[in-house]
Amino acid sequence: MEKSFSESYKAAGVDITAGYKAVELMKAHVARTMTSGVLGGLGGFGGLFELDVTDMPHPVLVSGTDGVGTKLKIAFLMDKHDTVGIDCVAMCVNDVLACGAKPLLFLDYIACGKNVPEKIASIVAGVAEGCVQAGCALVGGETAEMPGFYPEDEYDLAGFTVGAVEKTKILDINTMKPGDAIIALPSSGVHSNGFSLVRRIFDLENKGLDRYSDELGRTLGEALLEPTKIYVKPALAVVNSVPVRAISHITGGGFYENIPRALAEGCTARIDKSSLKVLPIFDLLQKEGNIPERDMFNTFNMGVGMAMMVDAASADQAVRILKENGQDAYIMGEIAKGEKGVEIC
Repeated sequence: MEKSFSESYKAAGVDITAGYKAVELMKAHVARTMTSGVLGGLGGFGGLFELDVTDMPHPVLVSGTDGVGTKLKIAFLMDKHDTVGIDCVAMCVNDVLACGAKPLLFLDYIACGKNVPEKIASIVAGVAEGCVQAGCALVGGETAEMPGFYPEDEYDLAGFTVGAVEKTKILDINTMKPGDAIIALPSSGVHSNGFSLVRRIFDLENKGLDRYSDELGRTLGEALLEPTKIYVKPALAVVNSVPVRAISHITGGGFYENIPRALAEGCTARIDKSSLKVLPIFDLLQKEGNIPERDMFNTFNMGVGMAMMVDAASADQAVRILKENGQDAYIMGEIAKGEKGVEIC
């Protein structure tokens, strides 16, 4: 690698030696994510993973991909890059979890205006931390230096995950029935959706992120950059123990778009608004932006990052399992007979 150098390419804005340095700096972070299925290491053209199907007579692969979105603007303004990788992993692994699948591997893609090895390594450190939380391996990735396409101090971050689930254990919404309980798994904050509206409400580029908020108990920037919660391990503990009908990852579109995706025909999700533990950041957003309540529930997670629909007789057990696995949870509503949709009352 030391002999691989192009003065002409560097003059055009791409320093391939910076890429090599970034890889060296990130190796220790990647090593934290290695699981028994990983074959080989970084540097190949593809990431190798051996699928263990001992307990899966009919394994089904489940894939998901996503990015961090304009939340990255907060990282740019704060010059803090070690948490957005957690967001990237979370947005992918929480999606495959909604099928009942366990994430196995992850790959990231970073496109930047200028490859600053220390910054790239910081981003990957966050990705690695997200993978550790999800129990999956970071088996590869790509850093693309694209001068003239991105500003020098900006980048985009996206990722891709593959999980697996035994075919007979794929969550089936058709088992859902009126009377089933809806369990709320609280979010850590805004997560990674709705930031175009967040940025407009707070006028972040002009007013700054370092202002302290009594309501939040910290600076606005710290609250907004709080990484997305990863629910994999506690949620799978429930899936393996009680009859789970469906799981909804509350992302862009909030309650009104995401919960119906996990409902059977003829079922309505009836949410008890008084039970919800709405986080202070959402109260602040609604107040400063003068946002109608319905728009809040149609844009943000409102303090609920994931909804789990379970058999009513198993609801208390499911909540107990979640709490035993470090995830707060509470019952926020029930499934009722009616047109597929959400009622917040």
